Amino acid sequence: MKSKDHWEQVYSTKAADSVSWFEPHAETSMRLIRETGLSRDVAIIDVGAGASTLVDDLLDDGYHHITLLDLSAAALAESEYRLGSRGSSIQWMVADITLAVFEPHSFDIWHDRAVFHFLTTDEAREKYVKQVLRALKPGGHVIMATFGANGPTQCSGLPVMRYAPEALHAEFGNEFVLLKHEEQLHHTPFGTDQQFIYCMCRKASA
Repeated sequence: MKSKDHWEQVYSTKAADSVSWFEPHAETSMRLIRETGLSRDVAIIDVGAGASTLVDDLLDDGYHHITLLDLSAAALAESEYRLGSRGSSIQWMVADITLAVFEPHSFDIWHDRAVFHFLTTDEAREKYVKQVLRALKPGGHVIMATFGANGPTQCSGLPVMRYAPEALHAEFGNEFVLLKHEEQLHHTPFGTDQQFIYCMCRKASA
């Protein structure tokens, strides 16, 4: 089954709050976004947004230039339905992040808690990083969360990569400065725990 078909099936058959990665509120992501010190007028992309409530929290906090990207149209449709008229300012993108077309320097903040650890080949990861380099403004921030070294080896039936903070930062290279990293023990709706690693990096200004 192709990746898009897989995720369309997941989001068409499961409630948003019954998947292992569900968070009622994306508290760690929101805190790190605020810690960039950037204004509420910045352009933010959430890669692999799915039906995440991060966008709800961003809107509540005054951010309004938001792009949500996911492979699954069903996932984004769920968020669009949930937000109603609040979602009128959102840019919705159904796309594979390694193939999506962005204007250069489109975003100030690039957030991903969902996609990067599913990229199990060097080629896919290299394409992803090239997208970040193209689309992120000089001095922009990347907030990346993946499964940690003690995290699961599969998610939603698919193999995943696990990272220590230094290894995750190394995937992005010298063009990015590692500002901080931290661990999150995510409590799933099933009563289990998953280790996530968050890294916040800043793209070089020149």
